[in-house]
Amino acid sequence: MLSRTADSLYWVSRYVERAEYLARILDATTRLTNLPTTYGGAGTEWQSAVLTAGCEEAFAKAYGEANERNVCDFLTFSPDNPSSIRNCLAQARSNARAVRTALTSEMWDALNGAWLELQRFEKKRMDREEFARFLDWVKNVSLVFDGSAYRTMLRDDSYWFSRLGVYLERADNTARILDVKYHVLLPADEQVGGSLDYFQWTTVLREVSALTAYHWVYREAVKPILVADLLVLNRRMPRSLAACYENISRFLDALGDAYGRQGPAQRQARKTLANLSNTRIDDVFEHGLHEFIEEFITENNRLGNTIFEQYLQ
Repeated sequence: MLSRTADSLYWVSRYVERAEYLARILDATTRLTNLPTTYGGAGTEWQSAVLTAGCEEAFAKAYGEANERNVCDFLTFSPDNPSSIRNCLAQARSNARAVRTALTSEMWDALNGAWLELQRFEKKRMDREEFARFLDWVKNVSLVFDGSAYRTMLRDDSYWFSRLGVYLERADNTARILDVKYHVLLPADEQVGGSLDYFQWTTVLREVSALTAYHWVYREAVKPILVADLLVLNRRMPRSLAACYENISRFLDALGDAYGRQGPAQRQARKTLANLSNTRIDDVFEHGLHEFIEEFITENNRLGNTIFEQYLQ
């Protein structure tokens, strides 16, 4: 396969996954800002959304104040934000069109149809109810595209590059969600383990569709260390860091076998997976969850660069 084709397939999946992640962040932030005043929210929820999305510098240049209107506009339809939902879907469709023959018709229809429907949302003045429907629509676009890829693609290098994009992006997103909750949302004078803390951790679980899974696995009240255990180390949880790296290693090995050569990307992915497998959540908290997540995001970005150098340039 041409590296240019592999690169487009890889980025189609990353952009669709990123658009879904932004929708989840905005949905969760809206829930947090709707808390009753008796919960004593920090008032930094919209700033947290910007930090989680990793675009604080670009946002500060464009708007300055992080309020509901500015953040929602910047993360959804702003042409000035390269990672807005609109631009993510535009980039995904542009890459998909460049490799149209490498996609199944179901994948192309899902993405092209989503792009056309997005124009209808963009031209609307949306109230909160309509905005919530828009966020649900974005999440559904990702589900349909992901499902069509899973159910219709031939298991060859096209599929493996596409899935690498999904899991690298998903690992980065899960790590960022955990990191922002740990450091930004809870006010300094709020009790750890209090009602606000409980609601925020529950919202984190909702953001990644893991609240039901949490109760099935742990069968007790929501606790920070158990939430982190589920989202970092539990391979049964599809969005956990360990599950993402299990899949990344599997698809890199498949590429290595198909091309007859293992390289630095395979070794680096196996090393990260082994570290996650040999780590206990108590060790993570003792080291510092924020420090652990920062190191993970750096390693994840490094693997993305290695994959680019090995296969996509």
